[in-house]
Amino acid sequence: MQEDMLREIFRLQESFDRAVVEHRDLKFSQEEWIQKEVLAIISELSEILSEVNFKWWKDPKEVDRERLLEEIVDVLHFFVSMCLKASIGPEELYQAYVRKNRENFARQQGLTDREGYAWKK
Repeated sequence: MQEDMLREIFRLQESFDRAVVEHRDLKFSQEEWIQKEVLAIISELSEILSEVNFKWWKDPKEVDRERLLEEIVDVLHFFVSMCLKASIGPEELYQAYVRKNRENFARQQGLTDREGYAWKK
């Protein structure tokens, strides 16, 4: 089921991206698109920071969960768009994630030759 949700997210994003490119007559190289997606993600990440009181020099406000969710979804929006521009589909992303997750656990458990990752015993 999760894989179906990921496929649907990719399908929706691809449809949106196609419409934006068509209606705005955008023509960028793959490299330029990925640069733009990364910059958009950075911008959205800074908006997340603003929602979670990172400014220690200001009085904190209550975190607005809905606003936070909206900003996190914006990051996902641009991330999926970047995947599409890089010709990475939901299946490939899922498989790469599963592989990397296994590797990360193995590192934390001290089961690889990579130093500095293992959990303290």
